[in-house]
Amino acid sequence: MNYLAHLYLADDSPGSLTGSLLGDFVKGNLDNAYDEEITRGILIYRRIDSFSDSHEKVLESKRLISPKRRRFSGIIIDVSFDHSLARDWSEYSNEHLPDFTKKVYMLLCKYSHILPYKLRSIIPKMIEEDWLGSYQYIEGIGQIMDRISRRLKRGEEMLGAVKELETNYEKMEENFKSFFPELIAYVEGIRRDYA
Repeated sequence: MNYLAHLYLADDSPGSLTGSLLGDFVKGNLDNAYDEEITRGILIYRRIDSFSDSHEKVLESKRLISPKRRRFSGIIIDVSFDHSLARDWSEYSNEHLPDFTKKVYMLLCKYSHILPYKLRSIIPKMIEEDWLGSYQYIEGIGQIMDRISRRLKRGEEMLGAVKELETNYEKMEENFKSFFPELIAYVEGIRRDYA
């Protein structure tokens, strides 16, 4: 899962939302680096990724990716599934997507002093270009994938990866609709573990 899904799956609290973004930027032992709520958000993030990476519908989606870009299939599927979530947001949330993203952006600004530099440095561009809201549009997904490609070793092979989503759109959408309710149920279960 990419940013939007992790944020959606977080508890509606500042610490949980912050932790759900930090998971992509903080590796290894947390050593009391963050308060309990943020730490819980990071740990849940890690369990979400583990569950997702081994789920049959995610693996099936990765197999749809062309050999040219298969080494980036995890990233492509994460971003593609965020597109499915954003596009059908009202099926999963009573909160409007623009309201949700505005709340997240305000939170990132408020807590920027505790964020790792790598995350803190992209916040202004994330807000200006409304990265989270742009997931609902194919053009936005294309820009996101191309932006990611610039940060990767041999990333030029990932340029234009939105074609993978366009080519396999119906099957990826079907896989997402099967997978995501299971992920929601899984997260509800692990939240009880951390209560």
